[in-house]
Amino acid sequence: MAGEVENFRYIVRIAGTDIEGTWKVVYGLSKIKGIGIATANAICRILGIDEDKRIGFLTEAEVKKIEQAITDIRQLGLPSWMYNRRKDYETGEDMHLYGANLLWVARRDIEREKKIKSWRGLRHAVGLKVRGQRTHTTGRLGVTVGVSKKKK
Repeated sequence: MAGEVENFRYIVRIAGTDIEGTWKVVYGLSKIKGIGIATANAICRILGIDEDKRIGFLTEAEVKKIEQAITDIRQLGLPSWMYNRRKDYETGEDMHLYGANLLWVARRDIEREKKIKSWRGLRHAVGLKVRGQRTHTTGRLGVTVGVSKKKK
């Protein structure tokens, strides 16, 4: 028991993200932007890492294996429908992005939409809902205007 506590790390850095050591591996990996629970589960199963293990108890070799798998997720042999960026606009490839790179690409896509003045780009530019939601009562910006009651 004493040996286990000595090997425990309270913060583990994986793929540029600090993860609490008390999280289970699957849920800890899902804290990385671009890695969801399903992807984290698939990574653990393919690499043979126990999903109930705590992140703090992972060895350096296991952390290195996980980081290698996240950086090049194609080597795991996952189906392309699990990737978060299929048919990239510029390259046409299926990719899986994570971390700051995912945010940068999403921002670049929005800027491209604005530049070509598509419907989605115009909605983004004005700050309205983009995906067809109702705007009659929701998504209002600024101070809310309520009904004022008359004094009796």
